[in-house]
Amino acid sequence: MGIIFSHAQRTTISGTVYDNTAKRPLEAVAVLSTSGNATLTDSLGRYSLVVKQSDSIWFSLIGKTTMKYVVDTISNPFAFDVMIHVYAAQLPEVTVRNKSYRLDSIQNRIDNAKAFNFKKPGLSFVSASPSFNTTPGVTVGIDLVELINMFNFKRTRQMLALQKRVRQQEKDKYIDYRFKKILVIKLTNLKSPELETFMQQYRPDYYFLASINELELGYYIQQCYQAYKMGLPNPYKFLERNDDDSEE
Repeated sequence: MGIIFSHAQRTTISGTVYDNTAKRPLEAVAVLSTSGNATLTDSLGRYSLVVKQSDSIWFSLIGKTTMKYVVDTISNPFAFDVMIHVYAAQLPEVTVRNKSYRLDSIQNRIDNAKAFNFKKPGLSFVSASPSFNTTPGVTVGIDLVELINMFNFKRTRQMLALQKRVRQQEKDKYIDYRFKKILVIKLTNLKSPELETFMQQYRPDYYFLASINELELGYYIQQCYQAYKMGLPNPYKFLERNDDDSEE
């Protein structure tokens, strides 16, 4: 008896996602499938996603999610256009981020390279010079500089403190770069001194902020504003990380 191998058939679903008016395309909409594949719509609302024939797909944008569409029932997979019940005009603008922040970050790492690259000294070995190697096959020696640094506890504490400080400065600059007063004012109409109170109380965590796009940031600010008006804490506080991460 022969062995039959079966492979799940795959197909490509593509189209455009529009807002409530069915005229304005939506950027940065998540397109997801039940098998785990996903993509985002581009600046013209277009998407293309390879899925299994047995999949279902759905669309999601800042809390608005469509029904699931069974791939097998989609009659025109190359022009599968959908609407999400939001108004594009009310969404915060999606803009290409200014490269100056990245350049500033690179320059910061160059200026503070000694701190960024510092690692706790430990016992290490180096290859001995062949001219001094009298035993065939033995080419390893102790790194004396690292050995000395292992016992220089004050230097290690100072360098680790400096490293932590410059890394935190970089994170703070990133938060300032994206969580701006001008954006908060546009979405909330807050004015001083309430504006400063809001900015401090609902300042997002670095890791959370780095994981969301501009539309999601706008939604975050709007949700925090609703919490602020009701005297509630940051609803996203549980997503923050407080660990001392080891940077790459």
